[in-house]
Amino acid sequence: MSADFWAGYISGAVGIIIGNPLDLLKVRLQAKTTSTAPTTPAATAAAASPALAATSYLRHFESPASLVTGSAAPILGYGALNALLFVSYNRTEAALNRALDVRSSLWTTWLAGAVGGLATWVVSTPTELVKCRAQLSSPPASSWAIARDAWRAEGLRGLYFGGAVTALRDSIGYGFYFWSYELATRWMGVGGGADDLKETNMRDEAAKVLLCGGLAGIVTWASIFPLDVIKTRVQMQAFNAPTSAEAAPLLGTQGSQQQEQSQPHKRAGAVQVAKTAYREGGVRVFFRGLTICSVRAFVVNAVQWAVYEWVMYEMGQGRRRPAAAAAAAEPTGQVL
Repeated sequence: MSADFWAGYISGAVGIIIGNPLDLLKVRLQAKTTSTAPTTPAATAAAASPALAATSYLRHFESPASLVTGSAAPILGYGALNALLFVSYNRTEAALNRALDVRSSLWTTWLAGAVGGLATWVVSTPTELVKCRAQLSSPPASSWAIARDAWRAEGLRGLYFGGAVTALRDSIGYGFYFWSYELATRWMGVGGGADDLKETNMRDEAAKVLLCGGLAGIVTWASIFPLDVIKTRVQMQAFNAPTSAEAAPLLGTQGSQQQEQSQPHKRAGAVQVAKTAYREGGVRVFFRGLTICSVRAFVVNAVQWAVYEWVMYEMGQGRRRPAAAAAAAEPTGQVL
């Protein structure tokens, strides 16, 4: 396996371990339906109180164990996903630069990131479905139980439900992911390669990488958050033939539950889910949970990029700037 495969795998697993509690909160905020009940003065006062507002966030964590709810699938899945992502991105960017006879540019970086994101679809769709359903299930169900029930209910189709919107989200998102990271590293003058990173400035380089990675995470999620809301709501719909692990419905209103019971074989697609969400809460519903997601994105991607760059550096294939990358464009077994 190449260096970028292992760097991607390790950094992806580390990122999930760090970010799972905030990801749990994000998913539950996205899936929560807007109440149509009239607002009372007491409710308004509660919303205005910082202490009560904090309590309202904490209620999404039923117990310490809930902090790792749904993390098994992402730890395994996102390690493989991140490995596939970085390998696909590096190979695609190198091929584009050779084919177009150009040095590394921001637009080829975005395109290579989009291709890499699309390549991860085969891993990200079932991983996201299992993760979301495990985080929303009541009573709690393990990732393995959710995956088993999806397979028993609908086979491979059940595991890949919501794949189209997931692929669109990943393609656009990872395009901006690599583009924004590359742009930030150029602005901040991150070192020109492994040979240029001396012991005296490694601490400064690490701080720059952490900041660049965090900014890239925020830009990425801001660009695709409405699509992520739609994806979450698509994948939270009940299976056509739910089993014991899904005896209790996922988050939703009683009206939507009754509709699913009356039409068990018809689930809404991404477009219909988007229309329903808009009627329910307007444009704001597509950005519910963005603040929490931005905090998580900064922390997770700062650490993730730092781990990736560190592993690549330790394996002798550290980051190269455009000039160095152009000089190493010929196949030598090394990656960008």
